[in-house]
Amino acid sequence: MKTPSLLRGVFSFSAMTMISRVLGLARDIAMSHVFGASAATDAFVIAFRIPNFMRRLFAEGSFSTAFVPVFTQVKETRSPAELRELTARVAGTLGGVLLVITALGLFLAPQLALTFAPGALEEPEKLALTTDLLRLTFPYLMFVSLTALAGGVLNSFHRFALPALAPVILNICMIAGALWLAPRLQVPILALGWAVLAAGVLQLLFLLPALRGLNLLTLPRWGWKHPQVRRIMGLMLPTLFGSSIAQLNLLLDTIVISLLATGSQTWMYQATRFLELPLGVFGVALGTVILPALSRHHVAEDRAGFSRALDWALRTTLLIAMPAMCALLILAEPLVATFFQNGQYTAFDTRMTAMAIVALGAGVPAIALTRTLLPAFYSRQDTKTPVRAGVATVVVNMALNFVLIALLFELQAPPELKSLAWLDGIARLPGLHLGLAIASSLSNYLQFVLLWRYLKRAGVHAHQPGWTTHWLRMSVACAAMLVVLLAGVWLWPDWTAVRIATRGWHLAVLVVAAALAYIGTLFASGFRMRDLRGI
Repeated sequence: MKTPSLLRGVFSFSAMTMISRVLGLARDIAMSHVFGASAATDAFVIAFRIPNFMRRLFAEGSFSTAFVPVFTQVKETRSPAELRELTARVAGTLGGVLLVITALGLFLAPQLALTFAPGALEEPEKLALTTDLLRLTFPYLMFVSLTALAGGVLNSFHRFALPALAPVILNICMIAGALWLAPRLQVPILALGWAVLAAGVLQLLFLLPALRGLNLLTLPRWGWKHPQVRRIMGLMLPTLFGSSIAQLNLLLDTIVISLLATGSQTWMYQATRFLELPLGVFGVALGTVILPALSRHHVAEDRAGFSRALDWALRTTLLIAMPAMCALLILAEPLVATFFQNGQYTAFDTRMTAMAIVALGAGVPAIALTRTLLPAFYSRQDTKTPVRAGVATVVVNMALNFVLIALLFELQAPPELKSLAWLDGIARLPGLHLGLAIASSLSNYLQFVLLWRYLKRAGVHAHQPGWTTHWLRMSVACAAMLVVLLAGVWLWPDWTAVRIATRGWHLAVLVVAAALAYIGTLFASGFRMRDLRGI
């Protein structure tokens, strides 16, 4: 596949994902306006995180990374009838397994809620609300996982736009739930649970016509013993372990946050939303587009093409990730104040969320580069190597969580809180979620370094020329952007006390000026779009 096709694929995926992320921001604005940072929003964040945890584990984690290379190989080397048979068998097997998991999730909802939120044990009302929300959101796992299967098929045929657009449905449903349904319910936060359930069904229905257009929409059939299905399952096992490590990390983070002050779940959730723009629009786009391309190069034993495609993806990733990191570090408070501080979301909530954004934003390049490197392993059907990096990452992350929370507590807690039992003390001191954010960024850099070392040892990637020039251009362009941003926040230092309209136009000026400074300096230093196309 030629590199221009990769570039078009990224633009196609990114354009659709951009629509989804903008609506996602509108969704979070609606949520913060209606519900604020409260025990109810904490309960929803936990209840929504559990099916997302399972989705990333089964569908977008182990399944997709095992399915796409095998599906691509069958598509390239077998007949259309065999490809159709594989699709039906995989859909039937995946759907059957998910049906059982969903039934168990509904039955064990109270136990799952307590597992993810042990801090709610002394708050029976919050625990009961989390359980009710979980019973509404858990079936989303089954529908969104089948949606991921349909998206993997479409991506293998270079149809990137529709799968990237599907999450728009979730955002629209949640906006409608917050603004329209919530005022009509006795327990308003349940509207978000109903919205998630409806979105799961609608997302799957949205992609089915595209599968029909490829003549791959067939009745699902059980295929446990089908050779290609068993091959996918064989590849899934180590990947499932690797994904489970990454998701275990998320689970443990969620458990730790539940022990902290009320609102911490919401502050961290809202902070991660601002990372979704660079990571979701470009990071995920590059990882999604590059996996089928690398798989084809591997099948064709084209090592030179493999190296060029991966090198292209890494350079493109850095072009977005580096300025994104700089912008998040400087604009954390202006972003939160402009978009969220309204209605029930206070200036204190803004400061707490901005703290997390700064710490998480520092890790954006590591997360983006890791998402680009992982397809280099999965495309070669090497699902074991990333597990080793994952094990080290989760161990380091959890150790840093407790070390940094303890350190921040000792530095910030007044004497009356230090005199309490440690768990009681940390539950009463806001701001300790910063420790989790710092730990997350540090462990992300560790994961990237380990994956890069493993890739170099494998000898499948040859370093391409031009990296020194690429780094110099990016560095100068980022420096120019930082000068503009720092001048802006010096000129307008107060963001929490001024009117929303004032925040809005101040932020718009800063974003446009910084973008122009970065892009202008980049091109002034000699960068051209053909540099990407020619990699």
